[in-house]
Amino acid sequence: MTTTDRLPTVFIPHGGGPCFFMDPPAAAPHLWDRMAAYLRGIADDLPVRPKAILVISGHWETVRPTVNAAPAPGLLFDYYNFPEHTYRLTYPAPGAPALADRVADLLAASGRPVDRETARGWDHGVFIPLKVTFPDADIPVLQLSLVAGLDPAEHLAIGRALAPLRDEGVLIVGSGMSYHNLGDFFGPRGDAASDAFDVWLTGAVADPAARDAALTAWAAAPFARVCHPREEHLLPLMVAAGAAEGDPGVRDYADHIMGKAISGFRFG
Repeated sequence: MTTTDRLPTVFIPHGGGPCFFMDPPAAAPHLWDRMAAYLRGIADDLPVRPKAILVISGHWETVRPTVNAAPAPGLLFDYYNFPEHTYRLTYPAPGAPALADRVADLLAASGRPVDRETARGWDHGVFIPLKVTFPDADIPVLQLSLVAGLDPAEHLAIGRALAPLRDEGVLIVGSGMSYHNLGDFFGPRGDAASDAFDVWLTGAVADPAARDAALTAWAAAPFARVCHPREEHLLPLMVAAGAAEGDPGVRDYADHIMGKAISGFRFG
């Protein structure tokens, strides 16, 4: 694969539960439209069609890096109190056992032993956005867990170890939310805080020379803990940024959902 065919890494917002596959609130009928359009457009902006997709979701944490190595994972409907039909969604993409082996080798070479999982289904941080972005479900998918403790430096290092995959036809996707405070999401508190944090985050990912230091110290950013009381939805960004190598980060999606700034980022 030539340099011009190298795939980017991306950090995408995956929305709220199965939000793209249900009626929006009557008071906000277009609440998720721009996010859905952004997700639909990702595939068309890639230099080549991915041979496989590696997803790091904010909904899976393990003691050590763990890959879902099943040849045909099911779905884990890890959302609650949504319409009944959203628990019958399907996403029959194949798993990627061969990619699981490659990921395990790359992480082992960086001093990180990898565990394997074959019983767990893909959580909604995987199948919901992929169902929008790659609706044909014909590209093999591998999920990699976050590591308990949620150390940003560790997840940046995991991303760096996985960077060679970009030249092997693998699209690395961090799936989370740039703002994730469910307690404040439906009220006005935190609106200005989310804007300030979003401005900081957009600047932090831009410069490859300063990015690791900035993201490692993300909790010192303006209103960081207002926007992320717990950082599991931000840590997938660290993996995507770590795999970016020298590529600057660009905000390629920006919106306000319920008054909160939500962004997506692309590296490369």
